[in-house]
Amino acid sequence: MNYWEIDEQWQTGSVKGITHQDSKPWYPPRSKAKGPNIVLIMFDDLGFADLGCYGSEARTPNIDKLAESGHRYNDFHTTTLCSPSRACLLTGRNHHSVGMRMLSNVDSGWPSGRGRITRQAALLSEVLRDAGYNTFVAGKWHIAPMMDASPAGIFDEWPLGRGFNQFYGFMNGATNHFYPELFRDNHAVEPPKKPEDGYHLTDDLIDQSTRYISDHIAHRPDDPFFLYLPLGAAHAPHQAPDKFLESVRGNYDSGWEIVRQNRYKKQLQKGIIPKNTVLPPNNPDVPPWNSLNPTEKKLAARLQEAYVAFVEHTDQALGRLFNYLDRVGKTEDTLIMVLSDNGAAMEGGRLGTVNRIQFFNNLSPDANEMSRTLDLIGGPLGDSHYATGWAQASNTPLRWYKYHTHGGGIKDPLIISWPGKLSSPGKILKQFHHIIDIAPTIYEICEIDPPRHYRGVKQMPIHGISMAYTFSDSNAKTKRTQQYFEMFGNRGIWSKGWKAVTHHEPGTGYSRSDWELYNLEEDFSESNNLAKKELKKLEDLNDLWWSEAGRYDVLPLDDRSVELFQAPPPPGSPRNRKIFNYYPPVSHIEPSTAPPLGHHSYLITAEFNCLNDGVLIAYGDSTSGFVIYMKNENVNYEYNAGGQKTKSSLELTKKCNKITFEFRLEENKSASVRLGSNNLKGKWFKIPRVFSFLALSGMDIGKDSLSPVSPEYEAPFEFKGVIYHLWIELVGEKSKEPYLLDD
Repeated sequence: MNYWEIDEQWQTGSVKGITHQDSKPWYPPRSKAKGPNIVLIMFDDLGFADLGCYGSEARTPNIDKLAESGHRYNDFHTTTLCSPSRACLLTGRNHHSVGMRMLSNVDSGWPSGRGRITRQAALLSEVLRDAGYNTFVAGKWHIAPMMDASPAGIFDEWPLGRGFNQFYGFMNGATNHFYPELFRDNHAVEPPKKPEDGYHLTDDLIDQSTRYISDHIAHRPDDPFFLYLPLGAAHAPHQAPDKFLESVRGNYDSGWEIVRQNRYKKQLQKGIIPKNTVLPPNNPDVPPWNSLNPTEKKLAARLQEAYVAFVEHTDQALGRLFNYLDRVGKTEDTLIMVLSDNGAAMEGGRLGTVNRIQFFNNLSPDANEMSRTLDLIGGPLGDSHYATGWAQASNTPLRWYKYHTHGGGIKDPLIISWPGKLSSPGKILKQFHHIIDIAPTIYEICEIDPPRHYRGVKQMPIHGISMAYTFSDSNAKTKRTQQYFEMFGNRGIWSKGWKAVTHHEPGTGYSRSDWELYNLEEDFSESNNLAKKELKKLEDLNDLWWSEAGRYDVLPLDDRSVELFQAPPPPGSPRNRKIFNYYPPVSHIEPSTAPPLGHHSYLITAEFNCLNDGVLIAYGDSTSGFVIYMKNENVNYEYNAGGQKTKSSLELTKKCNKITFEFRLEENKSASVRLGSNNLKGKWFKIPRVFSFLALSGMDIGKDSLSPVSPEYEAPFEFKGVIYHLWIELVGEKSKEPYLLDD
């Protein structure tokens, strides 16, 4: 019962007299949840074969132990991207239907792609909290419109606006694990420690999770809790403490083919995959390991070491959480689910990368250049992503990757542990299920009927089905009959063991001839294309896909991806304005809410009380961005285009109290820029290449709070004076636009 409904029941159980002596009080009943504690752990970009219990050589003893005491599923599916999978997980509905066709960074302009979850689909957290659960989340959110992820909101779609009592984590799709862009509840906060003090985000998230549970036990011991733990691991950048990096050194010098073969053999031996499973040849974008030169091999191996160290460190951190639950006596009454949001990622390209911003600006990395920063890989200043060959090994024995609707993009690990409630601990279950089935499973075991109306809004039906029947009968026939898939024009449809799927090339048409056809009952890895032999089956599945597309609001098909990040802000975005005013102190600003400086000429002006050392404005981090700072009576400017750096400085007078910076964007994506102080103007200088997607980290005013943009100072290098006002004025998209300062 909600408190706003209690007035109607006042008369039924009480007497209201003149005074309290002749009155009989009545108290509304509190909701009492019937289910167990729930811990929902979501990895990011973890491949089907990346855990030891799914065939990996990686050391994941804590998750493996959980699998041995629970159920492992080998036919569990997700969407092929992070925000959509999170929307499915928390609503029990298909992602297009709830408005999350792609990432929450983008509003595509139609209902299926708003980048927010419709209020017609209440979240699991909202329903569980109303049922009596204490709800908290620690980790990656990424289902709120990123244009609202500023310290000023709008907060409606943040965790506290969608059913969670507490939140600690990050809002965007990824973050640096040594210098994360953190939020607590609705407030931007700085990490509690620095990397040199032993800080790592995964450890911090586990510490926060145990703190939430400790507070819950102390104050609400009779209620169950729901901990949602969407990890940043193992999304790039791949980062781990030094001891984990050192422990895997040299383990991947043999190359991705051998690692993939070894995982495949282990999967067959352990029964993770059917005995007749074929290991497909390399994906077309994976070069043979022996075709790489020694520099490329050394680089590729180091990138994979960082990834595996990241996974192993995460397992150790989760082990602390599991041990904590044991210590406080909560293991026996806690349902734990571990899954990934999609398959392993391919953004690193053929050789991998040490600087992910290059991917978002359509640049191809050079192995010799990347090798100069070999020792930074995996550390606080590293920004690495492995090569497609390692992504393929992560997805063993499946084809393709994240973004794709083949098995490598959508078939993921799922481990469920619930002591004493599962019929076949340690068994591998083969039922086909989808991430939209998680919420209805939880509703069933908690004896909750999903609301038909929530907060006055009529709810759309739950699309998933409960998996709880597999808890008592691990050999039961799957209750699912079909499921569609779509992302960036890649399409798929599964029905009763058959799957039709396309690998779509962006910018091309959506031809029926693109469809492939597989009998997954006999072909786990999608290796035997039957499209030319089973024409009637393919025709039926093609028709079924279009029917499902209409039913779940999939259309219009849209094959744009990276270019959406490079585009100027859409109408209605708070970034779509000309002047940005800052009066410090100002909280750290997410890149999605910072001015769109990659698309414009602009003028920065800062007014302050006196000449002092420190950062005036910093945008980005050590891998990309720019900074304006004062040091030794000079104002300095540095621009870093993914490793290509430009610097300039201007000597200041002691009476300086105003700095200007002019940035003129040229037609060829270069720029002319100059510094100024008071009425003095410096010389114009050139930036040979500017990025439309400037940086993956955000902006600070008066300091550089996270990973430092420049090595010339030690972060945060806070400005020692007082900045009265700093403002950025966007001028135009072309150099021919009229300018603000006269020459």
